[in-house]
Amino acid sequence: MNRWGTGLRRTVAASVLGLAGAAAIVVPSLSAGASTAELVVDYACAGGIAQSGSGTVRLRTKVTVPTVVNVGAPLNVGWELNYRDVTRFGAPARLPQGGKIEVTGNIQLAGAWEGVLRPMGSVDQPDAMVKGSPLDLPEGISDFAHIDRAGTLKVTPRKLFVDFRPPASEVMVNDDDPEILYSDGWEDLNDQKSQNNDHHLDLHRTTSAGKWAQFTFTGTGVEYVAQKDQRAGPVDILIDGQPGSPPRIDPSKNDDGSTVNDANKGGQTLWRFRGLPYGEHKIEIRSVEDGKWTQLDAFRVITRELVNPPKDYRAECTLVSAPVSVNVTISDPATEQPSPGGSSSGDPSSTSNPSGEPSSSPSGGSSGPVTSPPPGGSTPTPTPSKSPGGSSSPTPSQSKLTSVVVIGSPTPTITTTITLPASTPTSPQVKVTPKGGAQTGEAPETPRSPAALLIGSGGAMVFGGVFSGVVLLRRRAAHANDRSRTV
Repeated sequence: MNRWGTGLRRTVAASVLGLAGAAAIVVPSLSAGASTAELVVDYACAGGIAQSGSGTVRLRTKVTVPTVVNVGAPLNVGWELNYRDVTRFGAPARLPQGGKIEVTGNIQLAGAWEGVLRPMGSVDQPDAMVKGSPLDLPEGISDFAHIDRAGTLKVTPRKLFVDFRPPASEVMVNDDDPEILYSDGWEDLNDQKSQNNDHHLDLHRTTSAGKWAQFTFTGTGVEYVAQKDQRAGPVDILIDGQPGSPPRIDPSKNDDGSTVNDANKGGQTLWRFRGLPYGEHKIEIRSVEDGKWTQLDAFRVITRELVNPPKDYRAECTLVSAPVSVNVTISDPATEQPSPGGSSSGDPSSTSNPSGEPSSSPSGGSSGPVTSPPPGGSTPTPTPSKSPGGSSSPTPSQSKLTSVVVIGSPTPTITTTITLPASTPTSPQVKVTPKGGAQTGEAPETPRSPAALLIGSGGAMVFGGVFSGVVLLRRRAAHANDRSRTV
């Protein structure tokens, strides 16, 4: 009885191992095949907001390009942006929050098409800035083009351009700001009465003729703010060294020339000028008469909304890493019509689409200029036909193994693109790594037998083994009993 129990346990254990092996065969790896290439590209940026920042700014970027695209689908190119080290773009002037960094890339297309993609992206700066404040980069930029014919494209990243767009704003600069320069003879008056309505409850005043105050600002306009008062005298105003419009104002007079009845009426805009070209400008005020007050409470700097970023702020970024390119294969699924036996027709003229998807591209096109392919385009190439046993065999026309070629020294997955000859070969001509092999980025080929059939067969084998073991053990036990009775 012990031998019976021991044999039964051994038989059951072997059956369990057999069932586990069957399960391992039925559930293969389902990892997805490679479909994109990622290129790491380094840049050095100079000029514009690079100059107002670290001088030279170094970027590390990653360009993502699909390796296979169907006709009619968009060719999407993404570009991640990061600073490579401690260098940074810097704010070009003192500005409120809301300034915007705008990055434009340049992707060269060659081969079946000649053209350029211009990926773009932007990000607002969250804080107020002084000149040289570090600027944030957008996380990424992108662009796409619609492809309407089969063929092969070489995609090559080129330069990057980084612009800065200042926000539309009005900024008050108080009279005690260190960027305002004064000649001698000015008095700094603090803790003024609140009812005077002076900005920050302070102002500067002189009673001597020929005294000046200067302020260099960046914007499209400026206003001079001070008190209206009977004791004030004329003030001359210059913009960028030239007389303003008007060149002289008198805070003690009304517009009709009559004397004002006001005393210490602060917070008044005494003079304004709008419509300057955006950039750096200088305003200067000068006292005219001895014994009369010339006062300065604040300057209000105006920046109108700009249609385009200022050209002086543009930084240009050039490649410092080895140039890299990706070959992208454009496939036309409309030419891949399966035969009733499950094989793909090798006739390139076949236009039926078994999936029901339209083979022509939607109207519209790339957001960047992409020219049409050469007349006649590229001849679509059908995929290898499948034999009933699940193996691939080339059709009488052409079969194509589609993947990506990376040119340069990046770190993406590298595979190859191979086109078999039109005639059926009689012997292997090209060594091809099977699916799941090294550097293909694809899942291993799975058995074509239905999963249910494999599981059923494995189960039958398991239970057949159990039954056979039980019968064998019973026969051995019976034979042993017969021998004992004979003795």
